[in-house]
Amino acid sequence: MTPHDILRQVFGHAEFRGPQLAIINDVLAGRDVVAIMPTGAGKSICYQVPALIRPGTGLVISPLIALMEDQVRSLRAAGVRAATLNSQSADSASVWRDMADGQLDLLYVSPERALTDSFAALVARVPIALIAIDEAHCVSQWGHDFRPEYRRLKPFCETLPGVPRIALTATADRETRADIAVQLGIAADRVTLSGFDRPNIRYQVAGRDNLKRQLLDFLAGHAGQAGIIYAPTRSATENICAALVEKGIRARPYHAGLDPVSRSRHQAEFVAAEDMVMVATIAFGMGIDKPDVRFVAHAGLPRSIEAYYQETGRAGRDGDPAVAHLIWGGEDVARQRGFIAASDGNDAFKAGEARRLNALLAFLDTPGCRRAELLRYFGEVPPASCGNCDNCLNPPAIVDATEAARKLLSAVYRTGQRFGVGHLIDVLAGKPSEKVQKFHHDGLSLFGIGNDWPAEQWKGLARQLEAIDALERDPEHGGLILGPAARPILKGEIAISLKQAAPRSRRSSERSADAGLAGADQPLFEALRSLRRTLAAEAGVPPYVVFHDSTLRAMATSRPESLSALGRVPGVGAAKLERWGPAFLAVISSGQTVR
Repeated sequence: MTPHDILRQVFGHAEFRGPQLAIINDVLAGRDVVAIMPTGAGKSICYQVPALIRPGTGLVISPLIALMEDQVRSLRAAGVRAATLNSQSADSASVWRDMADGQLDLLYVSPERALTDSFAALVARVPIALIAIDEAHCVSQWGHDFRPEYRRLKPFCETLPGVPRIALTATADRETRADIAVQLGIAADRVTLSGFDRPNIRYQVAGRDNLKRQLLDFLAGHAGQAGIIYAPTRSATENICAALVEKGIRARPYHAGLDPVSRSRHQAEFVAAEDMVMVATIAFGMGIDKPDVRFVAHAGLPRSIEAYYQETGRAGRDGDPAVAHLIWGGEDVARQRGFIAASDGNDAFKAGEARRLNALLAFLDTPGCRRAELLRYFGEVPPASCGNCDNCLNPPAIVDATEAARKLLSAVYRTGQRFGVGHLIDVLAGKPSEKVQKFHHDGLSLFGIGNDWPAEQWKGLARQLEAIDALERDPEHGGLILGPAARPILKGEIAISLKQAAPRSRRSSERSADAGLAGADQPLFEALRSLRRTLAAEAGVPPYVVFHDSTLRAMATSRPESLSALGRVPGVGAAKLERWGPAFLAVISSGQTVR
């Protein structure tokens, strides 16, 4: 069978996308490849198709059990002989037998299991089609999720001469890409870079004011959708989740402090749900292949641009519109800088992490297109405007804030470098609060000199000054102190500009765009979703394993009248057509009269 035969009959798609076919042909020819492709671009197809054509079993090394199990569920539904081998495998002996008997097309294995002597002995006796290293950024110390065991994969691969290696990731800057190739023994000229743009994701950023209120306002535009909220700590995760549940939102927490049974249950519930919010630390998500996540919100700063790109990439994997919403405050910057300073890395590592954090802060502070800022970081030359981020949709006004910055820095110094931004704003606004009077700050010459600015504008300026090291957090008291960049601002040597966001409408900035389904087709689409839920429950799989929303929309708009016509709908492969086609065709037939 040709790659196109496999794509059509097994996966139900008519054409390859982007560099998929070129990568597949390289692997079929026995050539190694490093494939850098954005989430949702179909990285898995690049090793699944050649594994079904080349003789032997395709080995897929993946860092998370949940990711392996999710992939195997979907493959089996498509008629592919796939299995997992990891620390939680219930029947390892049968997997070993199937592999030895040539009854496995694909085997997903954890790096720890792949590096055992027993596994090495097994693969030495059976034909191996290829070795795919998924989430390959884990092999690099410059990657955002470095895993030491990944460093030992090169010697493992070298025990299988002639077996092509394909390393895949969505997230790797230039330095990380080069390191992946070196660490896996792949030639530098075998790196395929297909771009990092996720045009279906709308990027938007807000300064933190009242976090819970801001999150609830955001979620009001996403009722009935599945999404993830990332929180910086376990306690924040629990508090945010409790606030959502109190408002009637279906939500679950996920963090390392929960017992394994609860974590697994919450993850399974989220994967199977169409309308649940998972509130989680970054311990959650890497192993999730759920395609219908409509939003990812950050209730604090991610660690770097790479981490942000990876985490937001969990939204809209199906290609439908999605939103990445980030809420941040100055204390987040101090926390991240503290993590870097306290890390065990050497000076070069810390300098690299500091550069990555500064790149993230530039993304947050840009008055221009956020997507362009993001793509430039990964070495691309994007258009000046994307038309699908908050700054493009609602261009902010830029004001000269140099004098205001000098006032704020002076207030920090004159009040003793020990107070938070709220107290400093009261002093600048001339508000005689109890605290202001207690410390006699109403007698300072700068008391009231900033009453022409609203509090939110002062908060935004304070966040910006923290981002450029003009302000820092006192590690002992938590108040603001002057940073190394304060002096040139106070001396008038540096100008400061402040971005003022324009008023935004929920339709344009917070709700993902319409996926394109006509109103007349909506009832049939909902009927098909209802059938999908029933069939998924009977099969014990998440609904998207049956069919993606995009496939159901295609059914609702094209309304096929025969199994052969249904088989031509994108996403309907031969195995799924045989198993579930008649049931969907019956619903479509009954819905013909609703046009």
